[in-house]
Amino acid sequence: MRRREFIVLLGSAAALPLTARAQHAAKIPRIGIIDDAPMWRSFRQALRELGYVEGQTIAYEYRYGDGVPDRLANVAAELARRPVDVIATFGTPPTRAAKEATASIPIVMVGVGDPVRAGLVASIARPGGNITGNTVLSPDLGPKRLQILREAVPKATRVAYLANPDNASSVATLAEMKIATPAAGMVLIPIEVRSLADFDPAFAAMLRERPDAVMVTNEPLQQLHIGRIIEFLANNGLPGMFQNKENVAAGGLMAYGPSLPDLFRRAAGYVHRILQGTKPADLPVELPTKFDLAVNLRTAKALGLELSPTFIARADEVIE
Repeated sequence: MRRREFIVLLGSAAALPLTARAQHAAKIPRIGIIDDAPMWRSFRQALRELGYVEGQTIAYEYRYGDGVPDRLANVAAELARRPVDVIATFGTPPTRAAKEATASIPIVMVGVGDPVRAGLVASIARPGGNITGNTVLSPDLGPKRLQILREAVPKATRVAYLANPDNASSVATLAEMKIATPAAGMVLIPIEVRSLADFDPAFAAMLRERPDAVMVTNEPLQQLHIGRIIEFLANNGLPGMFQNKENVAAGGLMAYGPSLPDLFRRAAGYVHRILQGTKPADLPVELPTKFDLAVNLRTAKALGLELSPTFIARADEVIE
């Protein structure tokens, strides 16, 4: 055999394993995640417990829109073009962006406020289309937070509420809060935060309005910049009511709401079932089942608040 022919044959033989490996890698399910953050750890951990090994039996594609509508649309479109096997989203704006980017790739949403009112699914029991997942929707959650806030801060009558008017779920919750606050003997002060640039004007508005407490939501933009919000509240002696205990661990005063780690873990179960062949349309949207009350005693002390032993005993998590 001539030397040239030998080299060609050798090259062809060497290429076979590479091709086989490439084909094998292409079969690994790819999960697109929009705006990855520490809260997604529970999601990946749950998938590991279901037997998925990153780099071997599953891969993740990360894209970042930072809660900005135009950027969210772009990154969702990138994932759809990739394409990935499932897109996972937290909150209404990223889910809406994913919905507009694809009608065929399954979308698993986490912690959306009201997916029906936001136009993401046809109904909770029969979502239809390519979207399913879970919601933080729960009856009387707003009044319950106000009750807890009043117990912790008895003098609180003026409550600022951070809301994103571009988030359909936030708008719906704000409407409910406008009814709940007068019933609780409080005055609601809506503060709009649509983008990163709105935080400084929002903080200035709160200083002008002089609320007795501030309510913060799980809206993705707020959660991406939660450290900045907590710092502002601490520097200005404002008690904060949050919706998840992770914010309390980061320095917020207290939180009551559906357990985010639980919601992310349950979303991983949806991804698993979809990868096994179940259609999103056949998977009802789940309502929250686990709620946490968390309180940070260090923050309470810094604010000059004395929480009753009874209140502290009710908390699921106390940070001392």
